[in-house]
Amino acid sequence: MPGRRKVTVEIPDDLLGRAQRSTGQGITATIRKGLELVAARKAYLELLRLKGKAKLSLDLEELRQDR
Repeated sequence: MPGRRKVTVEIPDDLLGRAQRSTGQGITATIRKGLELVAARKAYLELLRLKGKAKLSLDLEELRQDR
């Protein structure tokens, strides 16, 4: 399977159970979702850092006419 790795991890039963109840999915899908959230966190924090610093020039009237 190129592009994939099989790993063995030890996860506390209660943590895995809570995570699975939250996702409503099995172990593999739950762990993948958790890893995706961890990976996305960095991008989210970088966007937060830019909050209020990006200057946008939008004309609300022009946008309303474009409907």
